[in-house]
Amino acid sequence: MSNEEMTTVSPFAKDEYGISAVPEKAMLNYGYSLLTIAGGDGEVSAQEMEWLVNHQTKFGAPEKVIACYKSFDYKNANLEELLSDISCDVDTWSAAPNLIYHAIYMSSADGVYAEQEKAKVRKAAEILGVSSDTLLTLESLVDMEKAVTRMRRALFRVDTL
Repeated sequence: MSNEEMTTVSPFAKDEYGISAVPEKAMLNYGYSLLTIAGGDGEVSAQEMEWLVNHQTKFGAPEKVIACYKSFDYKNANLEELLSDISCDVDTWSAAPNLIYHAIYMSSADGVYAEQEKAKVRKAAEILGVSSDTLLTLESLVDMEKAVTRMRRALFRVDTL
């Protein structure tokens, strides 16, 4: 755990990830890493940025952190440096599977999980020590969750033809 001052996050963060506090720098680097990965195809689309802002807002990121995401130069970022400084208040929490899972979600938020984005996800997985079978499982999990969401929305008539 970091000695840096911790920022309390939302009940969503506690319920979903078991986290109640995170250093602000870790929150920034997590988002910056996601931007760098999703920008692997040369652009972070409006839908990808919206996914990040919505997720991190729900997580409890302060507005000043969200504002930094919007102006971050992801095209010139060093992914390895960003990934090396992500921590929280739970020593057993691992950024690796969480970040890769979120990178897949964010990178595909615009309906396209481009080959360049996949390559950045693979690079991040390699840096973080996530095995190729775990990466494949995380990609499949995201696909399955999106399918279940579409089924729920159809059953509850949220989406109509």
